[in-house]
Amino acid sequence: MRTLLRTFSWQELRHHPWRSAAAVLAVMLGVALAFSVHLINASALDEFSSAVRSVNGQPDLELRAAQGSFDESLFARVAQLPQVQLASPVLETQAVALTRDAHRLPLRVLGVDALVLPTIAPALMPRPSADADRFAWMAPDTVFLNAAARNVVGESATRLQLRIGTEVRELRIAGQIAAGGAALAVMDIGAAQDLFGRAGQLTRIDLRLEPGADRAAFMRTLRESPGWPSKLQIAEPGDAAERVSNLSRAYRVNLTVLALVALFTGAFLVFSVLALSVAKRAQQFALLGVLGLTPRERLQLVLAESLALGLIGSIAGLALGTALAAFGLRVLGGDLGGGYFEGVAPTLRWRWGPALLYGGLGLLAAAVGGWWPARAAQALPEAQTLKGLGAAHTQGGAHKLALLLIAAGIALATAPAVFGIPIAAYLSVGFLLVGGIAALPWLIALLYDRLAPWAAGRVLPMLAIERARRMRATAAVAVSGVVASLSLAVALTVMVASFRESVMHWLDVVLPADLYVRSASAGSGGSVGNEQAAFTPAFVQALSALPGVARTGTLRTRALLLDPARPSVTLISRSLDDGDASRSLPLLGAALPVPADAIGVYVSEAVVELYGARPGGRFEPLERAFGGSTRFFVAGVWRDYVRQFGAITMHARDFERLTGDRSVSDVALWLAPGADDGQVQQAVRALAARLLGTADPVEIASVGQLRATSLRIFDRSFAVTYWLQAVAIGIGLFGIAASFSAQVLARRKEFGLLTHLGFTRAQVLAVVAGEGAAWTAIGAAAGLGLGLAVAVVLVHVVNPQSFHWTMDLLVPWVRLAVLCAAVVAAGTVTAWLAGRAAASRDAVLAVKEDW
Repeated sequence: MRTLLRTFSWQELRHHPWRSAAAVLAVMLGVALAFSVHLINASALDEFSSAVRSVNGQPDLELRAAQGSFDESLFARVAQLPQVQLASPVLETQAVALTRDAHRLPLRVLGVDALVLPTIAPALMPRPSADADRFAWMAPDTVFLNAAARNVVGESATRLQLRIGTEVRELRIAGQIAAGGAALAVMDIGAAQDLFGRAGQLTRIDLRLEPGADRAAFMRTLRESPGWPSKLQIAEPGDAAERVSNLSRAYRVNLTVLALVALFTGAFLVFSVLALSVAKRAQQFALLGVLGLTPRERLQLVLAESLALGLIGSIAGLALGTALAAFGLRVLGGDLGGGYFEGVAPTLRWRWGPALLYGGLGLLAAAVGGWWPARAAQALPEAQTLKGLGAAHTQGGAHKLALLLIAAGIALATAPAVFGIPIAAYLSVGFLLVGGIAALPWLIALLYDRLAPWAAGRVLPMLAIERARRMRATAAVAVSGVVASLSLAVALTVMVASFRESVMHWLDVVLPADLYVRSASAGSGGSVGNEQAAFTPAFVQALSALPGVARTGTLRTRALLLDPARPSVTLISRSLDDGDASRSLPLLGAALPVPADAIGVYVSEAVVELYGARPGGRFEPLERAFGGSTRFFVAGVWRDYVRQFGAITMHARDFERLTGDRSVSDVALWLAPGADDGQVQQAVRALAARLLGTADPVEIASVGQLRATSLRIFDRSFAVTYWLQAVAIGIGLFGIAASFSAQVLARRKEFGLLTHLGFTRAQVLAVVAGEGAAWTAIGAAAGLGLGLAVAVVLVHVVNPQSFHWTMDLLVPWVRLAVLCAAVVAAGTVTAWLAGRAAASRDAVLAVKEDW
């Protein structure tokens, strides 16, 4: 019997390879997309984490300034503590290296004490080149580069031009360092302090404790010691790795879930293909039952076929996913457009654990897709099926289960995130989809029971609608793949359109001026230690006096480390309209009046979620970052679609009073009526060259250019999302063909009977096409409704919980209408093509099988 069953399954695969190929393709694409996204993100994260570990070394503790730097006198105080075995001072800052081909390379510069590096951070130890003095690491204006910086500057280069603010300094390249990651330069800490004008300042102290020292007790002693600066953060080595992981976690998780969407729709395609197989072989299954095959064995047979298809698809998917990951790392980089790992060129890191996990998900999807067809094979009435009288039946109580699933989905949508990941929201989407698909028979009856009287006097529409009414379970099977893929496509379309429209409105508020001027040396402004801004107050005043300039506004950013386990927030000093801050910031609600004894700040939504900075209250973490002597009042919340981990805005005059720093990094220019944009830009460049003393020291962009660049970055970030959406739609449309082929081939006798009753071949094809239109129309309606419900969850739950920002819901009705119309047209054409084979002479002869 087992040999017979194996032969039975093998013959089905051999004689109908296209059906098997459909299921294998669905599983393969789902596994490949999910596995490739995982490999790319894991490789980038491993590379970035490895670079962080090599740069930061392996200290027991790190002392970091919450913002800016701190006095180096603290180093001597900490190094003399009895629990400290070794202390390593570090000055970290950002600069821009100018290469011979005029390329600007953002360069991270570390000032270190090389005498202690071999113990704490050996990867940073300078290795002088053969022609350099062995004590070159102590010389001023001398740097050592890592491989990433060497690749850009040139292996044979001996000099490096470094733009610091508006000045250009030439340094000698004396050797290299082993640290990986983005471009990095190391020099003696005293030379770095002189070079960057940071005499007596540090940004970090790495500590190695004595063996047996209690780390927690030591940290508590430091915090409680008299005179300890409250703005100094005490971090553990694991905090740096956690910051790296947190930086892109939400983006990685969302991409992985979107990739699994293809696997989800693939399960429905497996379902459709195996439903076709069971429908086509119903009489064969019944005959095997008469010969002794039990219903349980029929179920096991179909499940075994589904697992075989899933195994083939999973293996092929893992191979394709590996190839896609290698291609993606080479073309898109490790961030897939997200911008989280800029400057990192990771190598592919393949591991068995994730491969087995995603391969197992492919098998699970195939098993889930094959379960219901297997149950159908198990429940076949053998005698009736042998006579061609078997029919699908609707299970009672299905609508109650559907309502229960939908209610569970709505309830889960209100649940909070778990460890910053919207797990409940993802489950909500799954429950809504499954519940909506389970409700299809009820929806079909609700609609076509009302259309039946209209079609009663028209033979061909009556046949199409009556079959949909009376075979509602069969119709639900046929359109389930359409509903799954279309609902997800609708949800992603609405989400991306809503986000893009919200970003455009946001840009209108945050970019109010006509021109924006920034230093040509502007690098990665968010890094800790980036203290130097380019423009002095005198330069800003001179810009205000240029012909054609009506007024100016300024912007200054500084990194602020409020929590060692989280990435830094951005402190923004900008010119705010005193009367109405909403003219300068996209506020959510009205700005609150600031008490006389406090400084008003405006926080982004991420700061509210991560640090509890509620409007109308004090912001204590910020007060600690500034030494605890200043009271900060949260006067409003604003939307920020750039800084996922938060931004804090204060008036420029308050920032200057707190820090004494009057320099700015960006200047906004409002032009006078009738002023020529090009002439003003020429005047700005001439003024910058005269006052700043360097050639091409500034970059100037119009508001239109900045908007275009921002939207281009947005589209690049969502390029992978568009591709995943297209794959899901393709799988769903492919499922239409399999579903309708299953129904049509199982109804050859019915079409033969219609022919005997006098129907022409054209009329039979019209009935089939009408059924295709009727069924896909209900599928499109259900997919549209479910998609809109899922879009609400994505826009109002998943995005705020993942990225800590909100957006307005926008429904692109025209685009959705075109999408639904295309699905209905595809379903109609597919049903017509499938009906051509069913309306052939074989269908007429099939009627004789019962004579």
